[in-house]
Amino acid sequence: GWCPLSPAGAQTTQLLVKPPWMPAVLWDRVTLTCQGLGTAGDTTWYKDGQRWGPKGRDHFTVTESGTYRCERPSSGLSPPVMVLNDPLVLQVPSRTLLEGDTVTLRCRF
Repeated sequence: GWCPLSPAGAQTTQLLVKPPWMPAVLWDRVTLTCQGLGTAGDTTWYKDGQRWGPKGRDHFTVTESGTYRCERPSSGLSPPVMVLNDPLVLQVPSRTLLEGDTVTLRCRF
C-alpha cells in the first residue's frame, strides 16, 4: 500500500513512497507520488535541492539515489524523501511509529 512519510494534512504537500518502507532503497523500485492541492501539471520536483524533471507528473519510479521533494503552488513543498543505494539496509514501516507498537523490521541485502 501507499504510506505518507509524514502526517497527512489537508493543506500541505505530501510525498508518498511505495513500497512503504524507510529508508527507501533504489533497488526496491521505489515509486514517489506527490499529493497536494492542484493538479499533476502543477507539480515541480526537486532532487538534492535542485529543480529536476519530470515536470508536470505527480508520480515516477526513482532511477537515481538522492533526496527528493515535490512542490504544489497551493500547498507548498513536501518533506524530503531520501532514496539510498546501499547494499545492506535495515528498514522499518514508513508509517508513524509510537512507543509500544509491534514493528516488523526488514533486513535487505
